[in-house]
Parts: sequence; C-alpha cells; structure tokens
Amino acid sequence: MGTIQGTEKAIYRAEHPRPQFVREAWVNLNGEWEFAFDDDNAGAGQGWAQGDKAFEQKIQVPFAFQSKLSGIGDPDFHDNVWYRREFEVPENFAGKNVLLHFGAVDYEAKVWVNGVFVVRHEGGHTPFKADVTHALKSDGTPNTLVVQALDESLNLELPRGKQFWKKDSASIFYTRTTGIWQTVWMEAVAPIYLEKVKITPDMDKRCVEIVPYIGNFAPGKNLRLRVSVSFDGQPVTEQTYTISSRTVRHAIGLPNFNFHERETWWSPENPSLYDISFTLIENDAETDQVNSYFGMRKISIDGGKLCLNNGPYKMKLVLDQGYFPDGNLTPPSDEDIRRDVELTKEMGFNGARKHQKLEDPRYLYWCDVLGLLVWSEAANAYTYSDEYVERFNREWIESIDRDYNHPSIVVWVPLNESWGVPDLARDRVQQHHSESLVYLSKSLDPTRPVISNDGWEHTTSDLVTIHDYEWQREVLEQRYDDAEKALGLMPGGHPIMAYGYAYRGEPILVTEFGGIAYKKSDWEGWGYSGASSDDDFEQRLRDVIDPLLKSELVQGYCYTQLTDVEQEINGLLTYDRVPKIPLETVRKINEGR
Repeated sequence: MGTIQGTEKAIYRAEHPRPQFVREAWVNLNGEWEFAFDDDNAGAGQGWAQGDKAFEQKIQVPFAFQSKLSGIGDPDFHDNVWYRREFEVPENFAGKNVLLHFGAVDYEAKVWVNGVFVVRHEGGHTPFKADVTHALKSDGTPNTLVVQALDESLNLELPRGKQFWKKDSASIFYTRTTGIWQTVWMEAVAPIYLEKVKITPDMDKRCVEIVPYIGNFAPGKNLRLRVSVSFDGQPVTEQTYTISSRTVRHAIGLPNFNFHERETWWSPENPSLYDISFTLIENDAETDQVNSYFGMRKISIDGGKLCLNNGPYKMKLVLDQGYFPDGNLTPPSDEDIRRDVELTKEMGFNGARKHQKLEDPRYLYWCDVLGLLVWSEAANAYTYSDEYVERFNREWIESIDRDYNHPSIVVWVPLNESWGVPDLARDRVQQHHSESLVYLSKSLDPTRPVISNDGWEHTTSDLVTIHDYEWQREVLEQRYDDAEKALGLMPGGHPIMAYGYAYRGEPILVTEFGGIAYKKSDWEGWGYSGASSDDDFEQRLRDVIDPLLKSELVQGYCYTQLTDVEQEINGLLTYDRVPKIPLETVRKINEGR
C-alpha cells in the first residue's frame, strides 16, 4: 500500500500509473469510494449521476467488486454499478486545466463531475480521460465525482479475455471483472499541452523519431518544443524546434549511440534506457513538461529468422495470465508486479506472452527497466458480429496507441485460437477480419511483427505459431525436426493455416505447450498432464522444453504457464507465487543444462 500524494491516508496502488509520460502535478484518486449495485437499473432515473445520493457500500478502488481486496468480494452478476467520491483540487493546480484519467473501467463507463457529464468510454482494457476544468467548483468546497459502469456479463460479443460468462469460474475461464480496475488519477496541464508523444527508435539510422501530439492546438500560436535526451545520467543531445501543426515528425540523432557497443542497446540481457524530456514553450514561457524514456531496440524478420537487434534471437517465453488471488486482474501492489517480472527472468525466460489481457502499464514499465520481452495480446470476444468488429477494432487501436513506446513489447497478438472468429478456418468474412487486424496493426506500428491468430488457422501473418500440449519427448522431437511435419499438425482439430492460405517461410514458434499440473498448494485444479513429485515435475519440464530448445526449426516457445490461476494448477509457481521447484532448476532447463 502507499499514500495519496499530499496526505497520510494509506491506499493501494499509490505509484504513478503511467511512468512513460510523467508530469509533476498529479494526484492519485484511488482509495475508498462509495459504491452501489444497481441491479434494477434505477440509478439513472433517480438522478444518481447528480452526486447528491450517498451510496451505502464502500469499495477500495482500483479493485473490482468481485475481488477480495475491493472489500466486497461478490462474484455474482451485477452488470450496473455506481461509484461516488469527493475530491479537492490541489492549490498547485490553480490556473491550469485539470485532466481526469481512468486506467481501465470494464466495460462501459459514464462519468460526471458535480453533476456535469464529462465523458463516456467503451472498452474494458484501455484508458480514457476528460478535461473536467469546466465542471469544477470555484467556491473552495469539495467536488463530487460519480462513475457508472455497465458490463454485460452474458454478452459474448464483448472483448472479455478470460472472464467467464457463468457465475463460477471453470475450465480455462476465470472470475469476471466489472467496473474500475486500474488507477484513477488527475493531473494539471496548461491550456495548450502535450497530449502524447510517439517515440520510434531507429538503430540502423542511429536516431529516434518523435511525433508530439498537441492538445488544444490552434493555428497562429508561437509554440516550440525542447527535447532533451540523456543516457546513464549524462546529457546526449538537446534540440528545440517550432510546432506548426498538431503533429510534427522530428528525427533526433544520438551521437553517443554506436551499434557495435551493446551497452547502448536495449535487450533482455542488457535493458539500457535513454531518458527523454519534452518541454513545451509558448511565447518564450515554459508551459508544459513531461518526462519519459525509450530503448534503442529493433525487432525484425530477416531471411526467415526472427531477429532482435539485427541478430537471430530464440525467444523463451512464459504464458502469463496476469491474475492475482486477492486482486483478480488488478495486481495488489507495484512490488507484486515487479516480482512477477523478476521471477520470470530468474527462471531463465527472456519474455512473456500476456494472455488475453492488456496488462497494467506498470508491468510494461518493469519489463522495460528489468529487461523482458512482451507479446501483447488483446482480450478477445467469443462471438462474431458487426458489433463485435466495431468494438474490438476500437479497443485494439487504443491498445496499440497506449503501449507503442514500450521497448519491451516486440509482437502484437490481436487474436488467439480463433476466439471471436470461430469459423476462421473457412469463412472468408472472418478471414478478412483476421487479415484486416494484421494490416491495421502494421499501419499503426510498422516496427513490430503481428500474428494473425495465435495457435492455429493463420491467415496473413508475420509469424506462424503453434499450440501443442503433447508431453512425450520423442513425439515432440519428431514433430519439430522439419517444417512439413509441424505444419501438418491439427491441434484441437484445427489446421495450422486457414484454408486458402499457404505457409511462406515465416518463422515458426510453439507458443503454447507444457501445461503440466502439479499440486503444491491448497488450490485444487487441473492441467494438460500431471506430475507426482518434484523430480517427476522436473523431468516432465525437460521432456517438453528440450525438444523445442534443440530444434533448428522452432525459433521460440512459450511455456504454459507462469502461475496457477484459480482452478488451474499448471503453473511453474503457485497462485501465491511460490516456486514449485527451485527457480535455478527451471533456469538450467531453459538454458539446455
């Protein structure tokens, strides 16, 4: 737990929620809020949005009411919920515009400040904000913030990831999340301010391209942007240039970057980061400043090889669901987030595939700082329709926009195992949707590979990925000694390539395998195969990892999975993050020792 800035009141998740875009003037609004279920949908008609009604229940934001840490812990269906709290605007916000931010609210959110409607947002995993300056009180009395969250538990067209549409979790599906589940906060900005900055490193050209987006830009303003870059505490370069439109591309050379000096690269083995600050200047006055960072890192495919920083690189990933026993989708603390990254690395993995969840930005921050590759995967729906396409595309665009600058992210995964596109193997409409997501992703970010559908039924794809829970060493060795055998597999009855699409030499990776169940806690559950002792578990790990590690065909793998989750006991760690066998043992297996 931490404290609200400027007070001594303890709250969960008090750290800055967006470490890649930090201003000094900000306030965390997590903590105790008033809360109400609205199962009869009466709140709107009774004027709850005006903020005059006090709600009887209390909830700890940012935890969903289904979680223990929320203080409620109710797993039942409540699709319409309300939040209320009072807040004061700090004195150092005076003369500034006030932006109200929400990290994520599942699924639809409506927000009022002092009875004034300020924003509506759809999408349960992406952030949104509102300029609430016009709605704030000027008489010094507390302001009232009201949030309504709507989440259709039974609607399979909603992007929902692993959240189950039945009351109790079962099989591969887990407890639902409704309402606020990431940090709520506010910050002060100038009337014209930096809305975001897109940062693109270019190792080959020894430069970094920046594209600032100016909030409330208006022609005729005398605006300049000063960009300062440092590395390891030492200044690298500082440049100032004129802002003549809302977005202006600018390439900044890095005189100290030498492609042959690995200490200036970003990689899991050496996660070097550059610090960068942006100062907006209007009529010679500094009006806005934001601090950020970037890594000089390149992910590419060259001659059929998946490369990191222009060299072939075998990816050793672990599947990470991102669930916690008491917080569900919300990590209890920043220390818990960091520890998950550390545990992953200590077991010899160089990356994680975040499964069916757009992860907390603090997780990506620690991956950037500590050095862990991330495959960023969308939370999928389960039923295809025009409405699903509209919802999913909008949220996927927002996901790429939020996380574009993180050097740790190396692959985009919009679809997994044909979820939301159940007829992908043969249906041309759903195939077009899969292809469109690849091209949409690449139009927003041409620097990273995109997978059309992880696991099977690939359409146009930069990588071909296979899900294979075979547990016998000899079978795996034979399957992955040449491409024809691997591509002829039918995992779960699904072809590797969707009908009408052919393999064209893309890198092949096995991105789900293992899933060995081993009970080492009070949790009961299942896995894809079972171990009876520590020695048996270790041998089974060797039997599934060794063939993929030694295969010249397979360019990477993703072991299922990091931790036990609810009724699944196929983790390398228990749900409480206790290693089932020594971390060093798993590391040796990943290193082929």
